[in-house]
Amino acid sequence: MNLRKIPSSGGVLPVVGVGTWRTFDVGAKPDERAPLAEVLHILFKAGGSVIDTSPMYGKAEGVVGDLLAAARTRSKAFLATKVWISGADNGIAQMQKSMALLQTQRIDLMQVHNLLDWRVHLPTLRAWKQEGRVRYLGVTHYTESAHGELEKVLQAEPWDFVQLNYALDDRAVERRLLPLAAERGIAVLVNQPFGGGGLLRKLSDRPLPAWAGEIGCTSWAQLLLKFVLANPAVTCVIPGTGKPEHMRDNVQAGVGNYPDAALLKRMVSEIEV
Repeated sequence: MNLRKIPSSGGVLPVVGVGTWRTFDVGAKPDERAPLAEVLHILFKAGGSVIDTSPMYGKAEGVVGDLLAAARTRSKAFLATKVWISGADNGIAQMQKSMALLQTQRIDLMQVHNLLDWRVHLPTLRAWKQEGRVRYLGVTHYTESAHGELEKVLQAEPWDFVQLNYALDDRAVERRLLPLAAERGIAVLVNQPFGGGGLLRKLSDRPLPAWAGEIGCTSWAQLLLKFVLANPAVTCVIPGTGKPEHMRDNVQAGVGNYPDAALLKRMVSEIEV
């Protein structure tokens, strides 16, 4: 899988990961968890590593922790989770619970979810990074209405990561946030690369354009992921899935070439949504 640099450290990340919202919020039954174990197996086998989760994703953190422990694959994972609560003490308690559920002594990326009380959590996050309890610090949001506030936060502090929404039919971040991240050396995780799922559903009944083969795409999902990854400011895309066949499809967007400027323009103009 292709790799991209994390600007703040010089380390690298594989360009396709997996999100766990809804998809990993399951019970303990083997038939519920077996497909998710296969999703992670496919991700790692393809060279991917990023697993994004959150306390707000129901049972997802605990499921991820159990699956990694059972397969002994924690070392292959880049674990990203979030703090999503008001108050410093509450934030500490929530992050400690996340570490326990994920069965790890160190979180690779701790993100302030939806910017909630970020100023209050930042001193704790900085201290935990210095102590080695977290490797990287970030902030997230998933709505265009929050982009103005997100821009101010990215300008205010030297964050390692930002997670934001970006898709072929949701390109607002191209105007300011992606250039700002590149300018300030902030790695970018992209959520909702399929337009929250709506874009992919709209395209599913249409034949794949012949020019998709120019960039090695054999599905709409790969084409939409490669659109996002064509932007050099993007570090990793994290489409959510709990289905092995979808994960197998998604990781193919992590290899080969990406659209050039001419092809990107064609994609925008020809793919009516």
